[in-house]
Amino acid sequence: MIDKEIIYRLVEEKLAASANYPVEVLVKPGNLIVVEIDNDQTVCIDDCVELSRYIEANLDREAEDYELEVGSAGLTAPFKVPRQYRKHIGDEIELLLKNGVKQTGILKAADEKGIRLSVEKQVKPEGTKRKKTIEEEHPYTFDEIKYAKYILKFK
Repeated sequence: MIDKEIIYRLVEEKLAASANYPVEVLVKPGNLIVVEIDNDQTVCIDDCVELSRYIEANLDREAEDYELEVGSAGLTAPFKVPRQYRKHIGDEIELLLKNGVKQTGILKAADEKGIRLSVEKQVKPEGTKRKKTIEEEHPYTFDEIKYAKYILKFK
C-alpha cells in the first residue's frame, strides 16, 4: 500500500509556491489516493490537473499500481483545516458541536486554537411587550466542534 506521508509530502512540495493548500490526503484500500485542496479565493481545474501530474510523475506505477483523484474542497463541505475557517471570516456558517448543539451564525474570528461565532438571539427584556434581537459571541475550540460548514445562500 502506498504511504500516505509520501503523498502528503509531494502535495506540500507542489503547493508550496502557490496559493493552494492541502486539506486532506487519503490512501484508501486498493491504493485509491484522494487529494483535496483549497485556496483562499478559488481552486482552478488547472491547479488540480497540475498537482495530479506532479504526483504521478513522482510515483512509480511499475512498483505499485494506484488510482489518483485530485479535487477541490466542496463549497458547502465541512471545514477540515483552520485555514478554511479563516477563509470564511465574516460569512454565515453552520456549526455542530460534539455535544449535539447546532448553531448558525457569523464567523467572527479563527486561529489555530478555535473560533468565535456571533449568534443572533431573541430575548424579551423585562417590562416590554416585544422581543428584541441581540447578538452574542461564543468562543469554541476545535476540540468542541464536530463540524462547521459555509452556508450557501441565493438572493
